[in-house]
Amino acid sequence: MQSKMLRIQRNYLVVCYRTKTTRPTSGDEYQYLQRTRIPMLHFQASLPRLPIPKLEKTCERYLVAQKPLLIEEAFQKTKDNVNRFSATMGPKLQQLLKEKDSKNKHTSYISEPWFDMYLRDRVPLPINYNPLLLMNPDPRPAYNDQLIRTTNLVISSLRFMKSLRAQLLEPEVFHLNPAKSDTHTFRTITSLAPSIISTYVAYAFKAFPLDMSQYGGLFGATRIPETGKDRIYRNEKSRHLLVVRNGHLYSVEVLDEEGNIEQPGTLLARFKRVLADSRPIAESPLGILTTENRDSWAKIRYHLSEIGNEKALREIDSALFCLCLDSDAFDPEQPIPAIRNFLFGDGTNRWFDKSFSLIVSKDGTTGINFEHSWGDGVAVLRYFQEIYKETINAPFVHPDTQPSDPSISENVVKAIEIVLDDRTRNGVLAAQNHHNTITDSLDMNYLKYDGINKNVCKKQKISPDSVMQLGFQLAFFKQHSKFVATYESCSTAAFRHGRTETMRPCTVATKEFCETIERKQNPASPTELRAIMDKCSSLHGQLTKEAAMGQGFDRHLFGLRHTAEINDIPLPCIFDDPSYAAINQNILSTSTLSSPALLAGGFGPVVKDGYGIGYNIQEGFLGSVVTSYKSHRDGKEFINCLKSAFEDIASVLKNSKPLVK
Repeated sequence: MQSKMLRIQRNYLVVCYRTKTTRPTSGDEYQYLQRTRIPMLHFQASLPRLPIPKLEKTCERYLVAQKPLLIEEAFQKTKDNVNRFSATMGPKLQQLLKEKDSKNKHTSYISEPWFDMYLRDRVPLPINYNPLLLMNPDPRPAYNDQLIRTTNLVISSLRFMKSLRAQLLEPEVFHLNPAKSDTHTFRTITSLAPSIISTYVAYAFKAFPLDMSQYGGLFGATRIPETGKDRIYRNEKSRHLLVVRNGHLYSVEVLDEEGNIEQPGTLLARFKRVLADSRPIAESPLGILTTENRDSWAKIRYHLSEIGNEKALREIDSALFCLCLDSDAFDPEQPIPAIRNFLFGDGTNRWFDKSFSLIVSKDGTTGINFEHSWGDGVAVLRYFQEIYKETINAPFVHPDTQPSDPSISENVVKAIEIVLDDRTRNGVLAAQNHHNTITDSLDMNYLKYDGINKNVCKKQKISPDSVMQLGFQLAFFKQHSKFVATYESCSTAAFRHGRTETMRPCTVATKEFCETIERKQNPASPTELRAIMDKCSSLHGQLTKEAAMGQGFDRHLFGLRHTAEINDIPLPCIFDDPSYAAINQNILSTSTLSSPALLAGGFGPVVKDGYGIGYNIQEGFLGSVVTSYKSHRDGKEFINCLKSAFEDIASVLKNSKPLVK
C-alpha cells in the first residue's frame, strides 16, 4: 500500500510539473512536505554511542599520519613523545574521558567541547566558519524569476520546517545498497521494530540510520555574540522571516496566527512588496556588523540594545531564517562570482549569525550560507536537496500566479527600524573597512575537469574520492615539492550526537605516488604507477571507514587534551611537540558534498597559508573551488598544478588496468 501511494504521489507531482496544475493549498497536503511511514526519530533511541577509540590505536594512527609529513629525525622525536604519553599520562586522561562519557550517555564525548570550541572562537564568521552551498538553477528559465523562485523556495522551506517540527520527515538513513534497502519492505519492518532495537534491524538491510539531533537548530535560531563566548538562541513560536534587501531589514510574516503556511499568492504578494521598496541602499547596513570579530560585535550589539533596539534585535534573532534578496546576476558556467558573493560578498545584505541564510539573486541564482556552530552539513544538505527537488518538480507558484494578500495589516511586511547613533555608525564603518580588507585579500579559483568523472572511476574500479584527494596531494607537490597536513571532513552522524572526524588523506602511499610520477630519471611505467594508485585508493577507503566509524585519532586527541585542561592537568609532551601543532595547521582543508541540487560549494582557508578546497564529483566532471589568501599562496598556480595532476592521473588510468582483486 505504501509503495503504491508513493507511486501515485510521484505521478501526481509529474503531472503538476508538466501541466502546471495547481497543487492543493489547503489542509495537510499543503502544510507538510512529507508524512513518513517510519517515525522521524524512530531510530534515535537505538543509535550507538560515538566510541572512544583505544588509546594504543589512536597513538598508532597518529604516527601513521605523521610519517609522510616529517623527516626521520623529527619523526623519531614525535614517536618518543607518543610512546612516553601512552605509557604515562595517556591512560589517566583516557580513564577520565571515559568516566565523563559514562555519565553523559545522552550525548557523545565530543559534542560539548566541540560546541564550546566553535562558540569561544572570536574570529569573524564569514570565510573562517560559514560555508556556502550554491544551488543549480531551475531548468525552466521563467521559474528563475527572483520573485517566483523566492516564493517557491520559501514555501518548500516552510513545508520542510513544519514536517520537521511535527516529526513527519523521513528519518535520515544512509543506504549502502538503495535497491535493497530503500524499499517498502525496509520501511515496514523497521517501523514495526521497537525503537530501542530499530537501528540494528536497519543494519540487517545494510542501511545506516543517522543522528537527527542537529535538525532542530535549522529554524528559528541565531548565534548571539557575547564577549568571551557566544550563545545559541532558539525560538519555536515565531511566524516571520528576516528579509534583507539593499541592506534594509524587514520582518515578513509567513505563517498565520494558527501557525499554518500562508497561501502561495499571499506570500508572492508579500515578497513583491519588499522587492518594490524604492528606498536607496542603506547608508549604515547593520548586517555588516555580523562580519566583525565576535567580541567587537558583542560590544556594539550590547550598545544597540541599550539605546532602544532590544525589540528589533529580538525580532531578528527569532526569525525562522534569513532571506537575502540580492540585486546581482550571474553566469552558472562561471560560478566564482556567485560563490564569492554568497560566501561573503560585501557583507551589507547579510545576517551571518542566523542558523542559515537563503540567498536569491535578481536572476534567481540561489545559495545557502550557514552558521556552523549548531551543526554540520548533513542537516543542511538534506534541507537543501528537499527544497530544490520540490521547487523544480512541483512548485506552488508559476509565472501566471497572481499575488493576492487578503491581510489588511501593514505589520505582515514591515521594516525593522533600528535606532542608530554615532558609535553605531562608526562601528558599521569600521566593520565595512575590516571586511573589505579581508575579502580583498582572498583569492578564489575554480577548476572543472572533464577528463575524469564518476563513470571513469567506476570502470577503473577506483574510489573517486581517493582520485580527487590524490590530485590535491600531487598538485601541492608539483607547486611546492613537499607534503603538508591535509584535512578531509568525514561525518560521524551514524552515532548519537556525532559531529565530524578528520580523515588524513596525505599518506605514505600518496607520497610514494607523487614522488614516483614526478621522478625525472628512470620514469615509472603506467603499470607501476597504477599499482601505487590502487594502494592509495585502498588505504583511503580504510581511513574513510575508520573515520566514519569514530575510529580516527583527531577527535580523540582533542578530547584527551580538553580533559587535561578541564582537570588542570599540565599538557602532556605529545601536545607540546611541534609536530602536533604542524599536523593541526591544515594547509589543505578539503570537504565534499555530492547532490544533484548542488552546483558548487565553498569555504575559506582554515589557516592563513592554506587552501580551502570545496569539491564535488559529478557524472561528467570533477569540480574544485579553491580559496586562498593572496599574500600567502598562489591559488591560480595551484589550480594549474591541479589540472596537470588530474591529467597525469587520467593518463595512468588510460594506459593501465586495475589489479584483479
